[in-house]
This record gives sequence, C-alpha cells and structure tokens, in this order.
Amino acid sequence: MNRTFLFTIEECDDKKAIDLFLKSHGFSRHILSRLKNHENGILLNGNHATTKTLLSSGDCLSICILEETSSQNIVPINLPMDIVYEDQDILVINKASDTPIHPSLNNFDNSLANGVSYYYQNQDSPFVFRCINRLDRDTTGLTIIAKNPLSGAILSSMVSRREIHREYLAICSGQTPPLGTVNAPIGRVSHSCIEREVNYECGERAVTHFETLNYLPDSQLSLVKLKLETGRTHQIRVHMKHIGHPLIGDYIYHPDYTYIKRQALHSYHLSFLHPISQKPMNFTAELPSDMARLLL
Repeated sequence: MNRTFLFTIEECDDKKAIDLFLKSHGFSRHILSRLKNHENGILLNGNHATTKTLLSSGDCLSICILEETSSQNIVPINLPMDIVYEDQDILVINKASDTPIHPSLNNFDNSLANGVSYYYQNQDSPFVFRCINRLDRDTTGLTIIAKNPLSGAILSSMVSRREIHREYLAICSGQTPPLGTVNAPIGRVSHSCIEREVNYECGERAVTHFETLNYLPDSQLSLVKLKLETGRTHQIRVHMKHIGHPLIGDYIYHPDYTYIKRQALHSYHLSFLHPISQKPMNFTAELPSDMARLLL
C-alpha cells in the first residue's frame, strides 16, 4: 500500500534538516530508515534528497511510504466486516463477538486480521495489519486499524498519551451505584497467563470511571457506561467484579450464561484527532442485538 505525504515548508522550519522535520511530524526512526532505501522516498522540489538535507522556506517536500508485502502468517479469509469509516490512513471497524483480533493457536482463520487481509487482497493492495485499540475476542464494537506506518506510529503514541478516548457499554450483575470510579491496580494472577486480578502489591495503575444508565429490577441487571483512564488487560471486567458487579456472561470472571453467552461488553464510542489531518474524529456503534434485547 502506497501513501504519499506532501509538505510545504514554512519559515519556522527554514534550515531544519529533513529528518528533524519529519520526526516533528510523527515519523519514527524505523520509517526514516525505510525511506532511505526507497529511491523516491524523499523528494525535495522534485529531486532526490537525504534525511540530512536542509530545508528552506517555501520548499515542497514529498514523502512516499511504500509497502510491497502483506503481513506474514495472516491468511486472507472472506469474513463479514462492519466498516464504519475508511480513508487513506485509518480504518474503523465495528467488531463482532467471537472474533479474535489476531490469529493464534486454533484461531488461525477467524480473526479480524484475516478478514481485513482479505478485504485488501481483493483490492490488489498489500496490507500490513496494525490494530491500535485491541478488544478481547468476545468484546464487540469499535476498533481502529492503521493503514500505513506513519498513522500507526502516531496513533500508538496517542494511545500512550491517552489521547484516544474510549467509552464502553456493559451489562453488569446487580444494581450499580449511579456514578463511581474504580482506582485499583491490576496484575496477572500467578497461576494463569490470561486471568487478571486487583493486586495492590505488584499491580499496575488502573482507573475506570462508570455511570449507571439503567437498572432492570426484574432481572437485576444494570446498563453501565464506562470510560477508561488507563488500558490494562481485562480492566473493565476485573474492576466491575472487584466492586461486586461483574459483567454477565464473562467466562473468566463471572461464568453465568443465563442471559448471554459472552461478556456483555461493547466498545460503543471512540473520539480522537485524526493522525494525519488532525481533524476531530467521533464514532459511535449501537449495542449489538444480544445485549440490546436484554434491555427491552
């Protein structure tokens, strides 16, 4: 997949080396190294330039990122995908349940990566799979895929700086408080490579804010909106169990399948600045049918 970026150099960047200019725009060392090996990777006013070439005000800088091979070990498979948004730099997908993000043992042909690879194979376009906000296999909702190394690098930095704002909807057991914050560190359970727990001795900082939207007294279930301040593995699932209101259908933390056969968790809203254009991006995905029917 090819992506060309054009920059008109302003006075504030006069006499600045190309590598320093590109780093200020999110280009990583890895991307800069790859540009050196591509004949037309860096063009200054239409001529080949190196990363140490100095810029002048008014220059036209063209950067071409070329990816000629797709991700290895991802078999393209025709799977249904709900594409919410797509442009040259990002792909936003409303992920279905029972869909792992990446292929793994016993899941080599049913992951989101398989479906995305097939989607671009049909367009005769090489594609490297870069998922930015990973969701658990049975968590539904919005996830971001970066379509080129630059958008991937910038979005990953935004995740680290907590500049991608995520909101979830969950159905929890019992009547949850109207509002609350769970500030409890999360660590791995010693005997498991998957399970997590609140661990005040060696866990990592984890903060979850929640608001109860609806309580269903007949089923004693609560619809809860949650905002993540941090992004630990299984954070929502562990925190809600910790305060006595586990997610229903959670096979690890609350395996009660009376109402639903998976953890009732949905990534319903994402907001962030576009990694390239810096335009505000806002996406919402309605509750999937298996969760929505419980609220009728």
